[in-house]
Amino acid sequence: MRLLPSIINHAEKALQKILFFTGPADNILSSYFREHHQLGSHDRNVIAKAIYNCLRNKAAYTFFSESSGSGPTARRMILLGLNNITNVESLGGLSKIEIDWLMKFSKNDDQVTDLIRSNLPKWIFDRLLACYGKVNVLLLSHALNRSAPIDLRINLLKTNRQEVITALAKLSIICEKTPYSKLGLRIIKKSSLQNLLLFKDGRVELQDEGSQLLAQIVGAKRGEVVVDFCAGTGGKTLALGADMHGTGKLYAFDISQKRLTRLKLRVKRSGLTNVYPILIEHESDYKIKRLIGKIDRVLVDVPCSGLGTLRRNPGTQWRQTQEAVAEMSIKQIAILSSAAQLVRPGGCLVYGTCSILHEENSAIVRQFLASHGDFSLTPMKEIIVKQRIRLKMESYLELWPHLHQTDGFFAALFIRK
Repeated sequence: MRLLPSIINHAEKALQKILFFTGPADNILSSYFREHHQLGSHDRNVIAKAIYNCLRNKAAYTFFSESSGSGPTARRMILLGLNNITNVESLGGLSKIEIDWLMKFSKNDDQVTDLIRSNLPKWIFDRLLACYGKVNVLLLSHALNRSAPIDLRINLLKTNRQEVITALAKLSIICEKTPYSKLGLRIIKKSSLQNLLLFKDGRVELQDEGSQLLAQIVGAKRGEVVVDFCAGTGGKTLALGADMHGTGKLYAFDISQKRLTRLKLRVKRSGLTNVYPILIEHESDYKIKRLIGKIDRVLVDVPCSGLGTLRRNPGTQWRQTQEAVAEMSIKQIAILSSAAQLVRPGGCLVYGTCSILHEENSAIVRQFLASHGDFSLTPMKEIIVKQRIRLKMESYLELWPHLHQTDGFFAALFIRK
């Protein structure tokens, strides 16, 4: 099917907006589609695929587009993105120069450096290189620049894995059990799932396997009092509530009313009755202080750079700066310290991020332990054995897309003495 020049122009304009990196790419693209409602579903799908191709190959596409010597950079980038999902002959309205250029293009050109191949800003590449070495960084970046699989978490309050596998098979949707999470399923071939009855009645939720494991290591039990300190839209809240079998009390804190509204809808769908969403203004809100020293388990999945989720949120790396990460680290230790006050003696505190940067992960752990002598770090290898998760870990939970096929996650578990 030949793409009309107008579709290519729309893709170029949408890419131009996204390349300012003023917000998440999916939000900007959705806004563009709302402004141009005349675009059909097929056209939107093609444009979206082309743009995400550009983001996952931004460094290489920018390098070749800028070195071509003629034509707007965004135009050439989107042509590369489109050429990745179709072929030159299908692109309408191209000049002979553009056609010849596309025919010669190769991302594996000798001019491509390791930095370009990684599709990371230099400051991120250098920091990862210092910690993990070139081979691991290239393997990691290759995995981060690929589309993520669709993972589901089974709601055991309503169903089990085999029932869901059977139900999906009847819809010709093939899946397999996730290797580490006891509640996970991975869709083999991408399908549209949101409108299925399985989702609408709360039997399954979309959740990366790494996120499922982060909730599992908290170890929430029946009748306990638990806090999800940065609940967001509630993916891990729902997992914790299911682990508690709907008993006890589960407080879900967040500073965004919009996110909590979405959480409440998901809670209702899940069938949980033990979740208490609470809007707070900041990490020291008075609503938090009334629970000091009373909580059995606290999960603190802090706001972070999100660099471990590039598979799902391509372009995030280009919106981050060294200064922003430094500011984020200060906020992270403040949030963790505030959440720690809630934990009763003998209680459990889990710190987590979806970052791959040392300064948001192990550096925060060391800083916290240095200033909180009443907490001790429990090696993650002990927790993994206790939870019967078939992983090899040492001090921390460290999940990597190139090793575990999950998003990049970090977690540390503390016990209050």
